[in-house]
Amino acid sequence: MIQIRDTPLPPRGKAVGIQTLDMTMRFGGFTALDHVSIDVPAGSFHALLGENGAGKSTLVKCIMGFYHQTSGSLSVEGREVTIDSPKDAASYGLGMVYQHFTLVPSLTGAENLVISRAQVPPVINWAKENRDLALFMERMPFRIPLDRPVRELAAGEKQKLEIVKQLYLGRSFLVLDEPTSVLTPAEADEMLGLVRGMTERGELTVLMISHKFHEVTKFADAVTVLRRGKMAGGGKVSDLTTKDMAAMMIGDVKLAKLDSRLPVDDAARSVLTVSGVRAKDRSGLKSIDIEDLKVHAGEIVGIAGISGNGQKKLAEILAGQRPPETGSVFVMDKAYGATRQETRIHNVRFIPEEPLTNACAPRMTVAENLAFRTFDVKPKTGETAAWLDKASMRQRAAALIADFKVKTASMSSPIASLSGGNVQRAVLARELTGEVDLLIVSNPCFGLDFSAVAEIRARIMRARNAGTAVLLLSEDLDELMEMSDRIMVMSEGKLVYETPIRDADIGVIGAHMAGHH
Repeated sequence: MIQIRDTPLPPRGKAVGIQTLDMTMRFGGFTALDHVSIDVPAGSFHALLGENGAGKSTLVKCIMGFYHQTSGSLSVEGREVTIDSPKDAASYGLGMVYQHFTLVPSLTGAENLVISRAQVPPVINWAKENRDLALFMERMPFRIPLDRPVRELAAGEKQKLEIVKQLYLGRSFLVLDEPTSVLTPAEADEMLGLVRGMTERGELTVLMISHKFHEVTKFADAVTVLRRGKMAGGGKVSDLTTKDMAAMMIGDVKLAKLDSRLPVDDAARSVLTVSGVRAKDRSGLKSIDIEDLKVHAGEIVGIAGISGNGQKKLAEILAGQRPPETGSVFVMDKAYGATRQETRIHNVRFIPEEPLTNACAPRMTVAENLAFRTFDVKPKTGETAAWLDKASMRQRAAALIADFKVKTASMSSPIASLSGGNVQRAVLARELTGEVDLLIVSNPCFGLDFSAVAEIRARIMRARNAGTAVLLLSEDLDELMEMSDRIMVMSEGKLVYETPIRDADIGVIGAHMAGHH
């Protein structure tokens, strides 16, 4: 007979505090973290800010036992501890909620919680587990249906369930890694508000990695800013402005400014027209259905939506990577199939997401990647070239590298050796040089640092002011509000809402993103 063991529920949470002292992490000759000391008292909500490569992930990985620091120490509740693995971290009540979901989509919320325990009985007494879970959820501020498969939950509910899972496992200090990246503004505010309430009641301590200043100022007590692996500043959030925090993050770098937005010409011609386009994804389960989408010369149309609602499929159709089953795409009133010849005739350019993967040949040189639009055309006559003119390619590459401030050791370096921001600058240089009538852009600033983001947005705005029609697909609502003339919302493969920017309400846009049409 199999014995059924019971696992006691975790006691009501009591927040724990942590301190790092001179935390240093070296990888060979590279110092990723350089004598960083932070203090996160029990029951506080502490934000960790910094650009890509600043050392945020390295710091939390040292705290959580994924890395063992080269030197320095970690204390929990004033006692120095050695944490060699995430299991060690868990024994001190430390847990982490990752940027991407770790739940099993086909299982219910209750099943996900029970199987996450270190010890699960061979035969689960579900009647007892469900009673215990009901008692546990009574003291949680989150309302989540635990009887539904996780795949049926909204993004906000999944993120809450990830947090509940950590609390269910007895964690009382949580690292939240960009916790709102897949949430609507309303979902983000609700979730962070509930977590903040738990810190105020002394049930939880939070260290949140974020790049959203408005979330930091609204929910955090204190902030630590890292720059190039070192502590660049910090303090009480109430004593700091967003300008102060930004200055700590980037130092004295001068950011590119957006040009003034020229008024949209109401009589401007329609450059891109998408009508009745339908297509299925590779699984054949999800479909995209675009009834009517127009982008006019000299305007930016922003497409908002939570990741996975058809934006990528729309971009693939416009790039010729996915043929539509029905419907039509017209550029300048002519049928458009996104062939190389058609993109050249109609001056269509693309800046896809993850440009190193989707817009470059990573092992080819910077100069060769910059020549992809022009290598087979004679520069003076525009005729098809019979052979490569390498001298012209290098000359043109040098001019583009200088003009777009691409930082590279050499134009002969593989483009994969460049940083993310410089790969994006190189792609911009190639795609925005010459006449551009239509620019299709997907998440252009994802994962880039402040100066690269400012530069890229300024270039896109300059193209718009010069008469280019821009379709901007972005999961960053702040970016869309700053850049767009019109915003359309994509949900479940359809365009469900449209607003001119002067009437745009972030709450209404967020509700449509969440499917409340």
